[in-house]
Amino acid sequence: MRVLFVCFGNSCRSQMAEGYAKALGSGVWEAESAGLYPAKAVAPLTRAVMAEKGVSLEGHYPKGLEDVRTEDYDLIVNMSGFPLPEPIRTQVVVWEIPDPIGGSVEDYRRTRDEIEQRVKALLDAVALR
Repeated sequence: MRVLFVCFGNSCRSQMAEGYAKALGSGVWEAESAGLYPAKAVAPLTRAVMAEKGVSLEGHYPKGLEDVRTEDYDLIVNMSGFPLPEPIRTQVVVWEIPDPIGGSVEDYRRTRDEIEQRVKALLDAVALR
């Protein structure tokens, strides 16, 4: 199974989700991430709070939706807060998760922990298929 996590800038939330998906779901799915309007770099606090959980984002960089073929994925998780551009033929689920960009380290940790729980729940659902 292939899963694509999408957020606004591919600098925080979707990078966290991709990191957790790869760390927790190796062998169950392939995960990637992209953003509607990709930032220039992964936010330093994103890297820092993920490292606190032992999840490395080494080699991660922001990508845009135009850099991936959405039709190659079985599931797209949209956390951008915006509709994805048409046409998307892949199943899309929406996660409403606040964007921590510009916030405190505690904001990033709250976002990270919520994403961790959601990725675990998604992995459980996929494993039951």
